[in-house]
Parts: sequence; structure tokens; C-alpha cells
Amino acid sequence: MVVLLLMLMPSVSAQQRHGDGLDDVLQHVPLATVLTLRVCGVGETPWPQLALTAVGSYALAAGTTWGLKHVVHERRPDNSDNRSFPSGHATFAFAGATLLRHEVGGRYPWVAVGGYGLATLVAVDRVCRDRHHWYDVATGATIGFAATELTYLLKRKWLKSKNVDLSLALQSLDVTISW
Repeated sequence: MVVLLLMLMPSVSAQQRHGDGLDDVLQHVPLATVLTLRVCGVGETPWPQLALTAVGSYALAAGTTWGLKHVVHERRPDNSDNRSFPSGHATFAFAGATLLRHEVGGRYPWVAVGGYGLATLVAVDRVCRDRHHWYDVATGATIGFAATELTYLLKRKWLKSKNVDLSLALQSLDVTISW
């Protein structure tokens, strides 16, 4: 992660104060960390379940954020557009951090703390660069956290049953429910 940050640092100085920059990449680092750690053998969640959980939480978070952006029409502090509320960057950063906490936080709590720290950094950066108001990022963080928690709750309910089966092929994810 440090190498990635060092490689991207020159592009930060080239960015305008109000332009998008390093936070465009950093918002996805918690999710990338989950996947990288899983590839390295950290974590016990089977790949199909991890994929379904990640896709479900991100889809729920993205749908909620996108819907609110197109209903609320809040102006950004820099007046660049009216899609400020809620912050999508904060939504994705906190969804990934919550996924990271669920997957490795019990065994490696400092990794989870780092995920939330990075998500907070992304949110603060969005406010400091006048891309969002504080309530935009607070709402985005809440949406990302809640969407992932809801996805894990539903996963526990559905996958606890012997009537649900998951299979992952190269081109599809199949969920079979029988009763």
C-alpha cells in the first residue's frame, strides 16, 4: 500500500485543489485489501460467498447513493454541480472498510482500524477540497457501513439455511434456493 501511495503522490501535486485526485484510488483500497488478503490465504470465507457479499454490499450502497444524488440535488461547495449529497467516495470507502472488518478484523483488528482510518481520510479529503459538505461525507459513510452490515445480516440468515447453495463459474454466479 505504501508503494502505491508513493507512486501516486506526484499526481496529487498536479491536481487542482477542487479536482479529483488520490481519493479516487484510495476509496477502493479497503476492498482491494480484502481481496488481496484473501488471495494470500488470509480469511476463511469461501470465494463465492465473499464475492456475493462484496457485490451485494457495493450494489446496495451504490444504488442508495446514486438514488439520493438524483433526488436531492445538493450543490457542491465548489459549485461544480448539484450531485454533492451523499458522497460516493465516502460510501465506497466505508463499505470496503466494513467488509474488511468483517473478513479479517476478528483476527487482525489493526487491519480493520487501518481500513476505517483510510476511509476517514478519504472523507476528510473530500471536505477539505470543497467537493463535499461534512454532512455529505457523514451520510455517505453511514450508507456504506449500513449497506455492508445489512448484506452480512442477510447472508447470515440465508446461508444459515441448508436450502441455499452458491456456485461460482467463470461466467456466472448461481444462487439456488429450494424449499
